[in-house]
Amino acid sequence: MAEIAVVGGGPSGAMCGAELARAGHCVAIIDEHLAWEKPCGGGLTHKAIQSYPFLLDNPLPKKIVRSVELISSDDHRARLDMTHPIVIYSRAVLNGLLLDRATVAGCKIRRAHVTAIDTCETRPRYLAGGEWHSADFLVLAAGARNRLLPDTRPLEPAELEMTQGYFIPQTKDAIQIKFMSEFEGYIWSFPRSDHLSVGICGSMAAHSSAELRAHLDAFVRHEKIPIDGARFYSHVLPSPQEQTLSQRPVMGPNWALIGDAAAWVDPLTGEGLFYAMKSGELLGKSLAEGAPEKYLARVKAVFSSDLEFAARIVRRFYRGKFLGGAVTTRMVQFLRRSAVFRQLMSDLFSGVQDYRSLKRRLWGQLGITVSDFIASVLNLEPAASVSVPPGDVLTG
Repeated sequence: MAEIAVVGGGPSGAMCGAELARAGHCVAIIDEHLAWEKPCGGGLTHKAIQSYPFLLDNPLPKKIVRSVELISSDDHRARLDMTHPIVIYSRAVLNGLLLDRATVAGCKIRRAHVTAIDTCETRPRYLAGGEWHSADFLVLAAGARNRLLPDTRPLEPAELEMTQGYFIPQTKDAIQIKFMSEFEGYIWSFPRSDHLSVGICGSMAAHSSAELRAHLDAFVRHEKIPIDGARFYSHVLPSPQEQTLSQRPVMGPNWALIGDAAAWVDPLTGEGLFYAMKSGELLGKSLAEGAPEKYLARVKAVFSSDLEFAARIVRRFYRGKFLGGAVTTRMVQFLRRSAVFRQLMSDLFSGVQDYRSLKRRLWGQLGITVSDFIASVLNLEPAASVSVPPGDVLTG
């Protein structure tokens, strides 16, 4: 595979292109925006920094955040102090960093709009700027709503979430996450180096654009966040269901999907940057080895099983009840009262703790009520006996 075309120059496309170019392939990255300010939080968890230390070791503007405030629908609040910080970039800066690395590796970057793809022949083709071009393999990294590839289906509304928000010309030191009653999503306030990204995400199938805007505007008023001079945005991101991750084709004989196009996003937290970068790296390595079939096995081993687990519990997390109250409200209340639970949630937020190994950590480390709470959310079988750390018993 001498020539490889990567349609999409975001984190997944840039990482894939750089991996292939370093291996000696001729790589073209085609994107109509290149380094643009995508409307999202822009947070990189500890697992991303561990995998890619250059994300921290560079002089570019970024915000290092060590605390998260969680707010329930009835305004209970709890603060997490994280041992492993979250690094937050402006997406224009992050995308520029990754594209620069791809250029240094040898990728050719072309600003153009791809309007059609043909994968019927041995060599796939793409239409950009009114001209058809061919390659030996085509990588599609063009986001969640692209309908370019005839070999796979586009994501449906139940597999997508809408985001709305503001870029606000001020900054803070902590992340805020606000939950709402009977709402599949959350509001966020992410401090960046010179502004706040304040937004809301919610299931496209469950919530309207007007509903999201009303919740978001109520939050900024309640938190007294001035939006004078702010820039409003709206975007659509993947929110995969379990069958999306297990059944939707993401690879063919001469093509593959990565990042948001493959729906590699945590449906519970909305985290996508790590999975975008990692999927691009894993596909790049597989193609560079001349073994594209290794891509899906590597994704499964590294993260897709974890995403499937999150998809199984996401509705229970946002809409479920425990001890007569909303799961998200009980979670915030337990955080205020249990130091052990705070550490566990801190590790989940920073990406140190995955979902699959959570059960092993749960039993014997937390008080009975908190263990039962997590077992209820995760649909785990309770252990025969659970030890109760002193001072960690919770009631009501």
